[in-house]
Amino acid sequence: MHNKPLDGLLVLEFSQFMAGPTAGLRLADLGARVVKIERPVKGEGGRQIAIKNIFVDESSLVFHTINRNKESYAADLKDQQDLADIKALIQKADVITHNFRPGVMEKIGLDYESVKALNPKIIYATVTGYGNEGPWAKKPGQDLLVQSISGLSWLSGSEGDGPVPFGLAVIDMYCATHLTQGILAALLKRSRTEEGVLVEVSLLESALDMQFEVLTTYFNDGGKLPQRSAVRGGGHAYLSAPYGLYQTANGYLALAMGDLRKIAVVIGLPEERYRDQSTWFSQRDTIMRELGQVFREKTTQEWVTLLETAGIWCGSVHDYQRFLQEENFLQTGMLQEIALHDGTALRTTRSVYGIDGNYLYADKPAPKVGEDNEKIVEDYLIR
Repeated sequence: MHNKPLDGLLVLEFSQFMAGPTAGLRLADLGARVVKIERPVKGEGGRQIAIKNIFVDESSLVFHTINRNKESYAADLKDQQDLADIKALIQKADVITHNFRPGVMEKIGLDYESVKALNPKIIYATVTGYGNEGPWAKKPGQDLLVQSISGLSWLSGSEGDGPVPFGLAVIDMYCATHLTQGILAALLKRSRTEEGVLVEVSLLESALDMQFEVLTTYFNDGGKLPQRSAVRGGGHAYLSAPYGLYQTANGYLALAMGDLRKIAVVIGLPEERYRDQSTWFSQRDTIMRELGQVFREKTTQEWVTLLETAGIWCGSVHDYQRFLQEENFLQTGMLQEIALHDGTALRTTRSVYGIDGNYLYADKPAPKVGEDNEKIVEDYLIR
């Protein structure tokens, strides 16, 4: 697709690992030229962070998924000539991102005020773990640690489980979305003011924003802690029955919010049992057990057919093998092939954005360390 929304913008990415580089991926898919500033030879630390110990084309699989469609410029920021070249690049850039701990960029001389002096129109976007100040400022900003500190791990699972972490780096990804939104908003502001903008987000603040519904409930419910269901499959600590997952004769069924009286009629339970809606909350676990006994009597598809016909929100519970065969998934066109440097292909997801009726596919692989130094010098540093 030509004329992508961010065509012509130069982003210098000092970020590593997950949140910052994921935001860079979004910007690259939207058309920006995203250049990773990496240390020579080894590159950024994320090249060695592996999922299931899978490495392809000399870097970890997760690095490839997050850093496709970017370029790499290798520079030693402790070397004065390399640092001078980086400062020259900054003068040509629109955006820089970093997720170093507080104080690191100040020591290098690339803090916001110093960078703004080089380029008054720069968008300077940072990710920290817990903010720039306070007793946690120097703590490692890592997804599982922030999930644990922020209370998030007490929302999933059942009553007797103890804390349960998400099976995703969910805070990193949510924070990356916040960083992307902040950068796009800053670009709009710059278009009006012709001045640079400082954008700051943190993993902790993203974790709190992610929980805004349940935190608001906690504050307005007398400070009572969330009460997870004692029934396996309870989907939400604050929602009433029937919300959750139920075992069927051959799998599992998901029920969203719904009128229990209507559900009772469909599945053969006495409607009058559920007329008092307050009991949907106060007797949540008892009601879920009652429903669960009935749902085991038919297959998932039989229940889905009956319930959907009655206008009740429900669905099958799929694993990847089943879901990826569904026609609706295939119609999304969400998969793409990335051509790696070693001649192999990497199958991954595309950008989620549809722009002017087109999806944004990009088969450019993650770069080798310093792969684009010569081209970047030619494009920006030769006077």
